[in-house]
Amino acid sequence: MSDDRLIIFDTTLRDGEQSPGASMTKDEKVRIAKALERMKVDIIEAGFPIASPGDFESVQAVAGAIKDSTVCGLARALAKDISRAGEALKHANSSRIHTFIATSPIHMKMKLRMEPDAVLEQAVEAVKMARKFTDNVEFSPEDAGRSETDFLCRVIEAVIDAGASTINIPDTVGYNVPSQFGSLIHTLRERVPNSDKAIFSVHCHNDLGMAVANSLAAVQNGARQVECTINGLGERAGNAALEEIVMAVRTRQDLFECDTGLDTTQIIPCSRLVSGITGFPVQPNKAIVGANAFAHESGIHQDGVLKSRETYEIMRAQDVGWSENKIVLGKHSGRNALRSRLNDLGIELNSEEELNDAFARFKELADKKHEIFDEDLQALVAETSWSSENERFKLVSLRVCSETGEIPEATVVVSVDGKERNSIATGSGPVDAAYKAIEQVVKSETELQLYSVNNITSGTDSQGEVTVRLSKSGRIVNGQGADTDIVVASANAYINALNKISDGEYSREHPQLGDV
Repeated sequence: MSDDRLIIFDTTLRDGEQSPGASMTKDEKVRIAKALERMKVDIIEAGFPIASPGDFESVQAVAGAIKDSTVCGLARALAKDISRAGEALKHANSSRIHTFIATSPIHMKMKLRMEPDAVLEQAVEAVKMARKFTDNVEFSPEDAGRSETDFLCRVIEAVIDAGASTINIPDTVGYNVPSQFGSLIHTLRERVPNSDKAIFSVHCHNDLGMAVANSLAAVQNGARQVECTINGLGERAGNAALEEIVMAVRTRQDLFECDTGLDTTQIIPCSRLVSGITGFPVQPNKAIVGANAFAHESGIHQDGVLKSRETYEIMRAQDVGWSENKIVLGKHSGRNALRSRLNDLGIELNSEEELNDAFARFKELADKKHEIFDEDLQALVAETSWSSENERFKLVSLRVCSETGEIPEATVVVSVDGKERNSIATGSGPVDAAYKAIEQVVKSETELQLYSVNNITSGTDSQGEVTVRLSKSGRIVNGQGADTDIVVASANAYINALNKISDGEYSREHPQLGDV
């Protein structure tokens, strides 16, 4: 590989899914994988095959659907993990096994209860076994950011000799700072005798808010693969954000001696797809993909941009996929117009039935809104994907009474397994009353952990997008709903979460077997 090429390794489907409530179905993972493929992501880490039957099937499905990107499966340095990953990836056009074992003193002593020499031996055996399934093997010394440098050098030299072609250095707990982490990469590449036979990679967590900075410091010190996620999703505070890594390297070519091969115009569509599927809204001031990323409020800034865009904008909005022509359809638009615009946005519907469902929702929305924006279509398709033929609960009708000086009251009709049930409840507000009325019907015994509202577009007729997070018996799910009526959107989000809690595919557990 040329030294001026930076490989992008996306782990949204694996590490991103470890965000509380971000579980995805097999079909949703395939949809995201195809969006990543359209973006020309080099490596897609599809999951952790040994973690559960659901994870195995998802990795298998992604491996079968993706042709242009390499599909990767994660495995501990154990024979059963590696064998399972090899089985899940056997039909991939291009595959990689990513195996790992902890190397920091605290992890080896407290978690593994192994001596360093035994860890080194297990790492070597794991790489050798992985090579039986593919010649593309990546090795990670988990918690490398807190590991002893001398031992890291021993392990890395040994696994490269065993056949690892990529060495990933993870800052597993987000402990490092850029100068320290960049220096570590430089030291490892200098001190490991056979370092020139492998590509050095980094996987940084954002616990101290420095995942992107640490990754970029590593790139400046010779790392040529970055592991990252869409919107910075991931366990705890998340991972390095793909969009920030890619655009930082491309924008600052005066500092970076490399660039990616990504189609950056696919960043916004992919960001919205991931946000819609996982139920994790993108904060407005998020770099690159936030709604305010290219907005200017200050009069001085507005004047400068009008005279010359470069005065206050270092990137073009269109380069990352923001559309200048946002008004796309209206109530008189037909099915083919909807299909065409969805294709332009990179949205693929799996069947004619899904298109019909989306078109019916589009017509319903067009009766409420005169202008339909791209953002509305993204939410509409996300809502279509949230629907399921096996929904236990459906909101049939909702009536809310709220006036100054009076206690709000909600009347709901909810279908439970095909049978309609009525309920009336009061609350501190219309949403609270609606939720209490729904709960009186379903008796879910769940805990509401999060309630979040975002407007999809501007204007008083904008759709509101609501995300709720429910927990029950250790499981956490996110539910989403969108409507021009925020109370209806809130009720739909709650119902959506209840369906996920009760649905086998969504409620499957993901044992936390380890992380890099």
